[in-house]
Amino acid sequence: MNDHDTMQTIDTLLSHVWMVRAFLKHCEEAEEDEELCDVHRALYDYMLALGAPLKAADSEAYLKAARKKYSKLRKATELFQEIQPEISSHTNFQMACHSLVAAVEQVGKLLDPSATQS
Repeated sequence: MNDHDTMQTIDTLLSHVWMVRAFLKHCEEAEEDEELCDVHRALYDYMLALGAPLKAADSEAYLKAARKKYSKLRKATELFQEIQPEISSHTNFQMACHSLVAAVEQVGKLLDPSATQS
């Protein structure tokens, strides 16, 4: 897979991250939980950092930014995994967590195919 294809595939995976972010941002629980707000803000920040290079079709800049910011995306995902059961056991939250983890793990594999994701 070349860099342009990798960029496009990551962008597709980020559509899942965006939907989780939208769900978390607009849920009632976000009004009461600062950590949950931190999660949806971190998801947004990651995608915002990649927007300009994507629009410019600059795969080199996109992948550089994606790698640079990936640890924050992964940490936000881990935080959501940790706090999700405390926030709600509703299926919507469980599936949001599952979707986020799956998408972020795939992004990580694309950014560093030799790395093992947890």
